[in-house]
Amino acid sequence: MSQPLEVTREGRLLRLTLNRPDKRNALNRELCEALVDQFEAAQLDPGIGAILLDAKGKVFCSGMDLEEALEAGPTDGLTLHDQLFTIGNRTAKPIVVAVQGPAMAGGAGLVANAHIAIAAHGASFGVTELRVGMWPYVISRALVSALGERRALELTLSARIFASTEAKDYGLVHEVVPPMELEERAFTVASQLADWPSSVMRFGMAYTHQARLIDEQRAGQIALALRAENFRSADFAEGVRAFKEKRRPEWPSNSGGNQ
Repeated sequence: MSQPLEVTREGRLLRLTLNRPDKRNALNRELCEALVDQFEAAQLDPGIGAILLDAKGKVFCSGMDLEEALEAGPTDGLTLHDQLFTIGNRTAKPIVVAVQGPAMAGGAGLVANAHIAIAAHGASFGVTELRVGMWPYVISRALVSALGERRALELTLSARIFASTEAKDYGLVHEVVPPMELEERAFTVASQLADWPSSVMRFGMAYTHQARLIDEQRAGQIALALRAENFRSADFAEGVRAFKEKRRPEWPSNSGGNQ
């Protein structure tokens, strides 16, 4: 019986290949566990400089294995999925993804977690969870990071399928190449990353992850402070009164009054 994830080493490059083509490379528990195990183990291996993620078959990844999900409890796999779909924000080894076919739901989440994404002409993408009565909870953070909040929300709400050229315009993928060139191009890019000095890569990736968190925390602190100040302002009081009285507000700060 074949393994759901093929693992190969080519020099300093770790190659992970989704290997459930008969199931559209759907993410069952076994495949998710194998991915997490390999991603995590790579962090401790100084001989690995980068990770290439690709897939066998016509479909890159159709997302969650729905047959398995229907039999699972509501909290089954939550920690595992969170580990998988936050790997892009935790890994010290850059991830390159090669998308040869449809990447839907969790498949799009895998693409969003990669640091460099290369897709073939003809590949398609979709944040399609709403079609099966779900919200893309675990992949949302990666999607927002890759696409921006507004575009990520639009794609979530519409659940529409979009082409690789649109994915490039949105920032989900970085390059679109002819299908026959995808494997070679992705391997070349990933190999180049694997050859960079590992210490510099480790420091740089750590900085990137930590700076993002610091910015979010600081932005939240600033927002709370300004919101409190805004609530105490005469302009806010006037705005509320004008809204209730259905009239045009006369802003105190525009007339030199108390701000």
